[in-house]
Amino acid sequence: MNRMLRPLVLGVLALAVIVTFYRAFGEDPQVMEKGKAAPDFTLQTVDGKPLTLSDLRGQAVVLNFWATWCPPCRREMPALQAAYEAYREKGVVVVGVNFGESRATVRGFLSRYGITFPVVLDQDQQITSKMYEVKSFPTTVFIDARGTVRAVHIGELNRQLLDQYLAPLLPRT
Repeated sequence: MNRMLRPLVLGVLALAVIVTFYRAFGEDPQVMEKGKAAPDFTLQTVDGKPLTLSDLRGQAVVLNFWATWCPPCRREMPALQAAYEAYREKGVVVVGVNFGESRATVRGFLSRYGITFPVVLDQDQQITSKMYEVKSFPTTVFIDARGTVRAVHIGELNRQLLDQYLAPLLPRT
């Protein structure tokens, strides 16, 4: 009996080691990493329309993770709106990803602040927490026209910082 049990135990142990190494060192294509393709997702906009990140390929994307209860998020909104207005004709789109709040709360906030760039609702918080591993708000991810993550900024942005991050993402003329 011992002879039969021994290979089984060794096989289970080997499998456990393989799984542990895979979890520790294996690549998860669904997690954001600078220099790699931005994880794709589809979320509903405040207007109830689906927005899929990969549909924005060909444009640089400023992906801003935020919440209405976050003071730095509120302070940076005018700079994001100004950048959206200044750069959208140059192939840049700003997309806000709201963290877990209701459509009514977000819609009221956008109206109050005059925000016109697309905002999607991450109501189950999976995109923010799991795919993009956002730990603090605001966090902004800069994605080039090919869909590659080029930079990540944690904390409040102003217009000067936005211009610096966007300069390398703009098409050369």
